[in-house]
Amino acid sequence: YQGGIYFSPWSGLDNFRFLLVSGKLGEVTRNTLLYNLAFLFFGVVFEMGSAILLNEVISKWFRKVSQTFMFLPYFIRWVVVSAVMYNIFNYERGVVNHVLNLFGANSFDLYNTPGAWPPILIFLKIWKQTGYGSVVYLAAITGLDQEMFEASTIDGANVWQKIRYITIPSLVPTMMILLLLGIGNIFRGDFGLFYQVPMDSGALYAV
Repeated sequence: YQGGIYFSPWSGLDNFRFLLVSGKLGEVTRNTLLYNLAFLFFGVVFEMGSAILLNEVISKWFRKVSQTFMFLPYFIRWVVVSAVMYNIFNYERGVVNHVLNLFGANSFDLYNTPGAWPPILIFLKIWKQTGYGSVVYLAAITGLDQEMFEASTIDGANVWQKIRYITIPSLVPTMMILLLLGIGNIFRGDFGLFYQVPMDSGALYAV
């Protein structure tokens, strides 16, 4: 028996025993599922919506610039995001509280306000993944049969009717594939994305 890395002791099932003894296993499992369901739902809405809007943009220059700025957050590590968040919302030296104090308002202690974290976590996740997902949807839109759109134009369909009756239904197979991949990620230990807020807040989340 050699142990782990640098001959460290093997923990075995101690981590699972800690979850069972702490009484937080049900809460962690519930919150993980709820967060990921929110990620899947809002991910589809924003990714598909962004791709459709970019596809309707006439200016190629504006489309490429928009895609670049949307895709950049995907490459930012969660450690960097957490550091930026800390410097913005820090209770004593954060930018937000500094601005609030300039206008005579009271400081806002975000890190001790558990109810504020669910929308923040969802926003950050969508902010990071929308660019990547929109590229996938945009590629699928580019591969659609253009004769369908030409025929609908001849029949008098406007832009919104084309999106509703042609584009969105044609993107359903791509959406299902991304949804299946997203569901699979729920069972994957992504150590790049780990949040922990106060244990008594009901907002503990770990993926």
